[in-house]
Amino acid sequence: MDKFEERQEVLKLLNAADPEVRLKNLKKLLSEEKQKPEVKPQFANNHIHTIYSFSPYSPTAAVYCARDEGLQTAGIMDHDTISGAEEFRRAGEIAGIGTTCGMECRASLAGTRMAGRKLNNPDQAGIAYMAIHSVPAAGFARLSEAFAPLREKRNIRNRAMVNNINALMEPYGITLDFDKDVLPISQYANGGSVTERHLLCALSEKVIAKAGKEKCADFVEKNLGITLSEKQKGQLSDPQNPHFVYDLLGVMKAELVEKIYIPATDECMPFADLVKLADEVGAILCYAYLGDVTSSVTGDKKAAKFEDDFLDELFEMLKEEGVRGVTYMPARNTKEQMTRLQGLCRKYGMTEISGEDVNSSRQSMICLQLEDPQFRHLVDATWKLIEREK
Repeated sequence: MDKFEERQEVLKLLNAADPEVRLKNLKKLLSEEKQKPEVKPQFANNHIHTIYSFSPYSPTAAVYCARDEGLQTAGIMDHDTISGAEEFRRAGEIAGIGTTCGMECRASLAGTRMAGRKLNNPDQAGIAYMAIHSVPAAGFARLSEAFAPLREKRNIRNRAMVNNINALMEPYGITLDFDKDVLPISQYANGGSVTERHLLCALSEKVIAKAGKEKCADFVEKNLGITLSEKQKGQLSDPQNPHFVYDLLGVMKAELVEKIYIPATDECMPFADLVKLADEVGAILCYAYLGDVTSSVTGDKKAAKFEDDFLDELFEMLKEEGVRGVTYMPARNTKEQMTRLQGLCRKYGMTEISGEDVNSSRQSMICLQLEDPQFRHLVDATWKLIEREK
C-alpha cells in the first residue's frame, strides 16, 4: 500500500459521520503511531477548508493531515460558517499542534469608496472576499447566529444556479436535483455552507457517470466546448487518477461558473456590519488579497486583472473602514506583487496572515514559499494568533 492509499484508509476513519467518532479515531491512530512525522517549523497554513464548506477533510482529518505533512500549526477557514471550529480546536489539542480558527465570507462594498469595483471576487464586482481570522471560542456562537440566515439566503441562489446548470446540461441528458444531489454532499444539516464547488462537484459526478472516466476529457471538450490543456487532458483521461473528481471540478469552476452564476446580493453582509461583527467577537478581520492573475496555481481561475491597479486606494479604504489585517497566499503571486503588498501592510499597520487555500485532495498543506526570508515572519504571526485566541 503506497502513501496515498494509506492516507485514504486513514481518512475513512477521520471523516466518519459523527465528530465524536472522528476525534476518538484520531486518538486511536496517534496512540498506535510508530513514528512521528518530521516536524517542519518553517511552515504554517491558516486557510484550510473542511467539509463544512468544501474539502476532502473533516476538521479532525485536516488537523491530522497538516500534522502528517510536518506542520506544527493549522488554521481552519470555511465559507460562511465556523461550525467546524470547535472540533478543529479539539483535534489540535489531541494531536499536539496549535490551531487558529476563522471563517471566510463575502461582503458588499456598497457605501464604501470601493463600491462597484472588481476587487478579489472573480465572479462579481462590488463584492469582496473577507477573512475573519483568529476567532476566540467565545465568539463561535455569535458568528454562527449571524451567518445562519445568510446561508439560507445563499441556498435560494444555489437553487437558481442549479436551474441554470440543468438548462446548460439538458442536451446531454444530465440533470441535478439540489435536495438529492447537492445537499447530501454538504454539511448544511450540521451548520455547514453550500458553495459553488458543491454544485460543480455534483455536476462532475454526473458527467463522470454519463461519459465514463476514459472518455471524460472528450466529453468536456466536444460537448461542453471547453479547451483542455495537455495536463488537464491527461488527468481527465486517466481512470486511475485518484484526484479525478477534484480535477474535473477545477476545470468546471474555471470555465462554467460564468455561464451559471447568479449575482450574490442578500447573502452578502454590508461591509461596515462585518467590521462591527468581527470586532464584537474579538477577531481580526482581514482583506483577502488576490492580485492580478496570470496563471492560476490551482487551475480554477482564469487570467484576469483584479485589485492591483488601485491597491493604494484600496488600503486607504480598508483603513478608513476599520479593517485590521490582510491575508495572502505567497504561492499565488509574483515576488513583485508580494513585495508591494507587504510594503502597504506595513505602511497602514495591517496584520499580515498567510494561508494556502486547501480544498482539494491534490493540494499540499505546505506552502514552500514560506522558506523564503521574505515570508518567515508569517509563521511567527501564526503563533501570535494561536496565543491571542487562548
